[in-house]
Amino acid sequence: MPSFDIVSKIDIQEIDNVVNSTLRELTNRYDFKGSPFTIELKIKDNLINLAADSEYKLGQICDSLKVFCVRRSIDPRALDIQKEEKAGGNTFRQEIKLKNGIEQEVAKKIVKQFKDSKMKVQASIKGDEVRVDGKKRDDLQEAMALLRGTTYETPLQFINFRD
Repeated sequence: MPSFDIVSKIDIQEIDNVVNSTLRELTNRYDFKGSPFTIELKIKDNLINLAADSEYKLGQICDSLKVFCVRRSIDPRALDIQKEEKAGGNTFRQEIKLKNGIEQEVAKKIVKQFKDSKMKVQASIKGDEVRVDGKKRDDLQEAMALLRGTTYETPLQFINFRD
């Protein structure tokens, strides 16, 4: 029986490259010369910590991260940007959580979307991914087209297409 998996995974090495490229660009920018800022990637926690001396600079750092994500073929929706908060002194900090895996609510929405569309496929949740089974290859390709037509808060990839 043909099947494929729907996942939401990010390559942590590419995220590391994004952080390093952003650091390199911002240290050479005129408006960041002489001002303290940090961008720190915590791989085990799936976090990027930002710190700067103004809210404007935090926004510029976030924008640069998004630009470099697009350049490295990472969907910017994989970055869950949290609210900025005031740190000690004149500094501000912000956390960016990296979305890795499909959350249960999103997986349930995907399964419900397939059931509502009355397609000839069955979707089941397997941990942080969704498995889609069908009798024909054409049904699975139609299911992929349906998902590409809708937008979710997490980026989706299709893997393990088996005929």
